[in-house]
Amino acid sequence: MLDKKRGIIGLGALALTFLTFLTFLTFLTLLACGPVEFSLADSRGRVTCQRGQFSTVTGTDAMRGRVAFVGLPPVELGRDVDWRADPYRNRSWALNLHTLRWMGRLVVDYEATGRREYLDRAAEIARDWVRDNPRGKAGISPWAWAEHPVALRAPALVCLSAHVKDDWLAASLAEHAGILADAALYKGGHNHGLDQDIALLGIGCRFGEQEWTALALRRMTASAELAIDAQGVLREQAPRYGLYVHRRMRVAMDEIKDCGVGLPAELTRRWRSLEDYIAHATQPDGRLAPIGDSPADLRPKGISTGEDTVKVFTGGYVFGRTAWNDADSAYYSIRFGPGRALHGHEDHLGVTYHARRRDILVEAGFHSYEKTPYQRWTLSPQAHNVPVVVGADFREGTAARLLGETAGRTRQSFRLADEAYGLTRTRSVLVEHGTDLMAVLDAVPRGRLVRPLWHLGPTLSATAAGDGRVVLADRGWRASLIQLEMPACRPIGGQSVRSGEISPGYLKRIKVSTVVSPAAGALLTVIVPGAADPEISCSGGNVRVRTPDGTVSFTADVSTGLF
Repeated sequence: MLDKKRGIIGLGALALTFLTFLTFLTFLTLLACGPVEFSLADSRGRVTCQRGQFSTVTGTDAMRGRVAFVGLPPVELGRDVDWRADPYRNRSWALNLHTLRWMGRLVVDYEATGRREYLDRAAEIARDWVRDNPRGKAGISPWAWAEHPVALRAPALVCLSAHVKDDWLAASLAEHAGILADAALYKGGHNHGLDQDIALLGIGCRFGEQEWTALALRRMTASAELAIDAQGVLREQAPRYGLYVHRRMRVAMDEIKDCGVGLPAELTRRWRSLEDYIAHATQPDGRLAPIGDSPADLRPKGISTGEDTVKVFTGGYVFGRTAWNDADSAYYSIRFGPGRALHGHEDHLGVTYHARRRDILVEAGFHSYEKTPYQRWTLSPQAHNVPVVVGADFREGTAARLLGETAGRTRQSFRLADEAYGLTRTRSVLVEHGTDLMAVLDAVPRGRLVRPLWHLGPTLSATAAGDGRVVLADRGWRASLIQLEMPACRPIGGQSVRSGEISPGYLKRIKVSTVVSPAAGALLTVIVPGAADPEISCSGGNVRVRTPDGTVSFTADVSTGLF
């Protein structure tokens, strides 16, 4: 298994190396042609303006220089924009300022209304940006020529070029294209790389430069094959970015069509496969599971659902639900796979659980890209529902394995393991649908102790009731968390409930209850939604849980898992 995984990683690295080399050769070819004067006045190229990209700021606000980005309060920029402004010391805000997508909205509104003042103001903003931000000038904002703002700004300038033919705009578009074609700045296999390809394709189409459009298409296809596996899992390790790339690939495909060049079939295949990943990562309440850098308040729209209610993605995810298109459905997720990368968290062996229209076990979620102690904590194992090994140091970036699975219609079980603490920790997860129940068995080698953490949904309070039981409450509704020491099959006390925090949305933090388990060599945790005090018995590893909705029986074996 290890040799196979190394082979897969090696192929991915080889593909990325080849993609970079291909881009570099094309860039050298373009340089060899020497300086070329570009003109918009006599260009016969096509304008590929995907107008749906420009919706963050209204045209009326953009006219007066009033902008609001990433949910932060509006800022009055005025007529003469200070391009070094960063009022919130926020990376995302500064990036959005320099993308000029808010200027692009003025172009769209001009086309919709015919009001010339919208176009004039758009041209004024763009020209002011070009004049105040010459590349390489000391003192300009570091975001002015960062690779992602360049990629997101270029389409707005292309849209403007449908109506403004001035030489300053032609020169700026050509400069953007040179940067976008630069192999040293290209982010292959990443959402930034896709945005770079979209931008280069648009400029190449605008000027009728086939070298640029061909390069963009080659890179876009190779990058999609590297970024999205055959099942649709994005290697960036966050469903939110799967949704972003799905949307941007739709923009890319529309742009390819408008440009009049052939659409690579592989792009369509990878785009469709992403949809399955996004659908399975969406909870019954319509929110995307907050795994990795995925906000807990994001609701995908227009995503087709599948038929399978349980899906194992070999890229590192298990998603299961009672039924599709049913708000009363139970839902869970389990994480394994390659070590943390890009937008992933240290969440291996972690689980989430949603049942009876409530979040029961939750992730810390995505807070922001700001480098704060809290943001760093959200990436850590302690921010997730994972088994922590007592007295051992955590090894970042460790891969986790799915050792086995059994998936029936009403019952599924999975067994996972990794060496993230320098020894083998195993976790088995069993989910029963209909009579809702989740059971989790954590174990470490003899002589070591494991202490699982359980972060509860924000509507739940928790009270340790003794005898290994914790009562979860949401007003008059109850659930229970019961723990047994294994293989002795006896209740174990010592649970503590502490105040924790999760992020329900960008830059938001709310208090939740976190249950800290007692330390044990092997610990079985049973979660029963809808019952405060279910009857539970255990003998010889045979567990029987009687709830108001029925009785669930299973076997808990430290060596083989739950079944």
